[in-house]
Amino acid sequence: MQTAARFTQQLAATVGRRGFHATSTSNAKVCVVGAAGGIGQPLSLLMKQSPYVTELSLFDVVNTPGVAADISHCSTPATVSGHTGNDEVGAALDGCDVVVIPAGVPRKPGMTRDDLFNTNASIVAGLADACAKHCPDAAFCIISNPVNSTVPIFAEVLKNAGVYNPKKLFGVTTLDVVRARTFVAENQKFDVDTVDVTVIGGHAGTTILPLLSQVEGANFSEEDFKALTHRIQFGGDEVVQAKDGAGSATLSMAFAGAEFAELVLRAQAGEEGIVACSFVENDITQAPFFSTPVLLGENGVEEVFHYGDLSPFEEEGLLAMLPDLVAQAEKGVDFVKNRSK
Repeated sequence: MQTAARFTQQLAATVGRRGFHATSTSNAKVCVVGAAGGIGQPLSLLMKQSPYVTELSLFDVVNTPGVAADISHCSTPATVSGHTGNDEVGAALDGCDVVVIPAGVPRKPGMTRDDLFNTNASIVAGLADACAKHCPDAAFCIISNPVNSTVPIFAEVLKNAGVYNPKKLFGVTTLDVVRARTFVAENQKFDVDTVDVTVIGGHAGTTILPLLSQVEGANFSEEDFKALTHRIQFGGDEVVQAKDGAGSATLSMAFAGAEFAELVLRAQAGEEGIVACSFVENDITQAPFFSTPVLLGENGVEEVFHYGDLSPFEEEGLLAMLPDLVAQAEKGVDFVKNRSK
């Protein structure tokens, strides 16, 4: 693991992290699992725009043919195929380089991410079984909530199948980073395209910790510091409430998921210096999975970076979150153990 100073050097080399603009020399097959859902449809559309995708495979339990037909009419080079139900999951996944998984039920008002566990845990475990069989060497980007538990579930299923590669399993926490950039830029009157905010921990409530003390050039009041931290941690609740029960954060999550998937694809294509925060296996803390900046390469995670110095407020938040992260990971591991009995 590298120091914060080394991380800063690598981050400076990450050019064009947002937007689909590059000329691709890759030949990648990407599958979006849950492609007909609220996140899956806009995510699939964004992936169709990526110059790094040559084959876009869309999978869901219902309605995939219509989504695939619609997106296939978009005038970009990627070919599109739609696959529906368990009988077609093999065709959807075979030969994939990257699998992005937003499948599962969305949050509703009053629900926490843990409330989603019983339903989404089974969905994610079943998809992990299919991925272990049909594309064990792919990079897996897990969006399905609760990420703090679903990523450990996915890992345990892959371990049981003998195909687990910790360098290629990612919990997508990019929405927390996207929100942090947006809210900080608004607060500080910065250009959002030049703002970088490291967000560490997990992907639920107070396990999300934006490191506002490290934002270059920022000058936060104590009130702003605490208010921004809370808004970044509970930005999902803001969207759920604003939609009045009609949905959760789907469009912003699709934007963030596509951004992270493209970074993985750029690294697979050989681009150097790609750094992003992601919920991955590491030993930085006692939590088995922890979101921190990582260097991406052709084979997944090349280096895990330490998050650097924290303010007293951030240190307090880190210490408070760790028992929750450990417990939520154990919950996922126990689910897989009990599932196999």
